Amino acid sequence: MTVRVERDKATGVAVVTLDRERRHNAIDLETAAELTEVWREFRFAEDVRAVVLTGAGSAAFCTGIDRGVEVPQPGSPYSVDDPLAAIGPKAGDLWKPVVAAVNGMACGGAFYLLGESEFLIASSSATFFDPHTAYGMVSAYEAVYMAQRMPFGEAARMSLMGTAERLSAARAYEIGLVSELTAPEELLPAALRAAETLAGFPTEAVQGTVRALWSAKQSALQQALSQAPALISLGNLAPERQAELFGSRRPGPEFRLR
Repeated sequence: MTVRVERDKATGVAVVTLDRERRHNAIDLETAAELTEVWREFRFAEDVRAVVLTGAGSAAFCTGIDRGVEVPQPGSPYSVDDPLAAIGPKAGDLWKPVVAAVNGMACGGAFYLLGESEFLIASSSATFFDPHTAYGMVSAYEAVYMAQRMPFGEAARMSLMGTAERLSAARAYEIGLVSELTAPEELLPAALRAAETLAGFPTEAVQGTVRALWSAKQSALQQALSQAPALISLGNLAPERQAELFGSRRPGPEFRLR
C-alpha cells in the first residue's frame, strides 16, 4: 500500500497520507489507483465526515507523477491518457471537505490534489513550483488548477518559470493559495483542528456548502480542462528529450519570498 488511511470514528476525521517518502511521495500507478479507490469509498463511509490529506515525512507533500511511470499515449493530439486524472477527491465524486496539509515540496502533479481540496494549510517549510516547462512539457491540468486558486499573474509565473524558482510558503499565504501558515511541528494538529470542526457540523449542510462552492467555478474549470489533452499532445517534447532534460536538471536555488 502506498496510501495510508487512518480514521478516527470519535471525531469523524480521516487522515490520508501519501506514503512513498523515499520517492518524495511521487505518484505511481499503484498510488493513483489507491487514491481513486479511497475517495470513492469515503462517499459511503458515514464515519468519515472530513478529510486531512498530507504526505509522509517533511521533505515533500507530493512531487507529482513518478518519472519511472511509462504511459503509452494515443497517436492523436486530441487524446491523452493521464494517469493522474482521477486522483483528486472531486474526480472521485467526493463532496466531503478535504483539508490539504502541505509539508515540504508540492510540485507538478501535486496540484491535481491541491486543486481539488477545499483549502490548504502549510508548514513554513513548504514550497510550491511547477517543473513542466523546464523539461519541455506543457503545464495544462496543473496550470488550470492553480489559476483557479491563485491570482492569474502568480499562477502564470509559477507555471512558466519551471524549476527556476520556488514559491515560498510565506508568499503562498500572502496571495491566498494557503489559508493558514504553521510551524512544521504544528502542521498536522492545525489541519486536524480545522477538519474536526467541519466534521462536527451537520454533514448535509457541510457537503451542500462544498458543492455550492465548487459549482461557482466548475463550469469554467471543466471548459479549461477539456483543452488540456490537445495542448499537451501538441506542445510536449518527445519523451526521450524530456528524459534528457530531466537527467541534466539542476536544483533551482531561487525562492521567491515576495
